[in-house]
Amino acid sequence: MFNPTSTQENIYLQSVAPIVDSVLEGFNGSIMAYGQTSSGKTHTMLGPDIDDEVNRGIIPRMVEGIFNKIETAPEDIEFTVKVSMIEIYNEKIRDLLDPKKNNLKIHEHKDKGVYVKDMTESYVGSEDEVFALLKIGNENRAIGVTDMNS
Repeated sequence: MFNPTSTQENIYLQSVAPIVDSVLEGFNGSIMAYGQTSSGKTHTMLGPDIDDEVNRGIIPRMVEGIFNKIETAPEDIEFTVKVSMIEIYNEKIRDLLDPKKNNLKIHEHKDKGVYVKDMTESYVGSEDEVFALLKIGNENRAIGVTDMNS
């Protein structure tokens, strides 16, 4: 049940941290925010400012959690971290790291699984690199005015 006094940290620890742990053990995991305009999706996922360590949202906390786990992992385990950022808006898939790619298609491959063809994937080695890409992607998001938020 939703608790309006829940903090970003509590939401992350209870709902997302177990998924991050599973992903780092080799399982697939997804975290999505879905809802009507102005319902708080961006606030929950990013927070008011990704550099604000107290109020930042799920994604910055996941990034921190991933890199903390990588740092403490046994040395014989190798990790590769890639960042992609897409948006589905008006039934079109846009690459937020390369906005010229604005009508991408979903494909399925027997080895790769489901993927978005031609989506930008940037290799990263630190939280700061991820945050820089998040800022670029966030600037390229479509923000539409609807009757819900006007």
